[in-house]
Amino acid sequence: MKKYFITGLLVWLPVAITIWVLLWVVGLFDGVFAALVSALQTVAPASAYDALHRLKQVPGLGLVLVAAGMFMTGVFVANIFGQWWLKQWERALSKIPIVKSIYSSVKQVSDTLFSSSGNAFREAVLIQYPRQGSWTIAFVTGAPGGEVAQHLDPRDFLSVYVPTTPNPTSGFFLMLPRAEVVDLKMSVDEALKYTISMGVVAPPAILDSQAQPLVELPRNPQG
Repeated sequence: MKKYFITGLLVWLPVAITIWVLLWVVGLFDGVFAALVSALQTVAPASAYDALHRLKQVPGLGLVLVAAGMFMTGVFVANIFGQWWLKQWERALSKIPIVKSIYSSVKQVSDTLFSSSGNAFREAVLIQYPRQGSWTIAFVTGAPGGEVAQHLDPRDFLSVYVPTTPNPTSGFFLMLPRAEVVDLKMSVDEALKYTISMGVVAPPAILDSQAQPLVELPRNPQG
């Protein structure tokens, strides 16, 4: 009975988690849409109050409208006129004391992570962490910059992100010598699955006759 129960659990658990994630996403967008409608109700005439209230009751409408709004925003800022308005919007936000710190930080991180020209999370690597002889998967986020680049040559060092398991949204930021980083041929998605599953879902092996062996570092005689 235990065997059959676990087998059934393995069948339904991914389905249940998938449905839960989809419902969470729909609920999130519906919440954003409901907040926007509530704001409109405060300034709309009394005749439009009931119509706006009925819109909030339609399930999934928020997801469709918010996604459409994001798409139209992307189309708008893709031209010169939209870029000018975007710069004016950012300039206005940069003058608000507290908002400018939060907005600028979030924008820098999002531009780095999601920009098609960026290097963040474009490559999975193998590093020794948290000690010599203990290996883990990390993701290349670029090279040292700013003041750090004056002490660590960007040509010789890499910036990497080490995600935690099973929650990859938290982790550790490290700067390591390139010679101590082992390149992996697996994709970023495969590496994330491997990390989240705690090594259970391993990507298929890629045979490479020219693959470099793992880095052998000298041992510390005192430790």
